Amino acid sequence: MKYLVMVQGAQADYDAMRGKASDTSPAWGEEEVQAMYAYMNALNDDLSESGEFVAGHGLAEPARTRHVELGADGKSVITDGPYSETKELLAGFWVLECDSLERVTEIAERVVRCPQPAGAPYYPVVIREIMDNSGDVC
Repeated sequence: MKYLVMVQGAQADYDAMRGKASDTSPAWGEEEVQAMYAYMNALNDDLSESGEFVAGHGLAEPARTRHVELGADGKSVITDGPYSETKELLAGFWVLECDSLERVTEIAERVVRCPQPAGAPYYPVVIREIMDNSGDVC
């Protein structure tokens, strides 16, 4: 079965990883950033070796987001981020092919253990089954 595994973040988290502290997150040092990347790269390597990795990427910061919606007149309304009304956004994801929900949950438990500075916010890892075009789970 295929699953989408999602991690969340906020603009303040991206800023913190560039050394700018906020009310919600301390500034990250270069060693802390490198430890996070090393941890995630090792996880990706393990998932590739096990054959469970289908795709995965970190996403650009919310400040580089574009929002497209329909206005009341039916015309597109396009705005660039970040959006003050949005606290958390999708920060990265994996598409994994795992034998069971239990297995993908084990992987998510590894994700939440990614190293970060003391006081940095923790976000839940969200798991969703992927459906095919007929509405069945893949």
